[in-house]
Amino acid sequence: MKQNLFKLYLLSFFILSDFIMFAQGPGDDDDDGGLEDDDPPATPINSKLIWLLVVALLYAAHTYYRNRRAKKA
Repeated sequence: MKQNLFKLYLLSFFILSDFIMFAQGPGDDDDDGGLEDDDPPATPINSKLIWLLVVALLYAAHTYYRNRRAKKA
């Protein structure tokens, strides 16, 4: 049982770990030490929220069924 939960955590980590790759900092420094006026490109983090929702629902279902089974025993 604990090994299955560990696999779920590991799978969630690998699916959701690419959030860091999409985070982008502001523009480059100019000669005066300030940042360029260009806006940084939009980051696609919002498109990954569906994965977060799926993992959260799976975890909630897993916890619900585990607690339900524990109360019957």
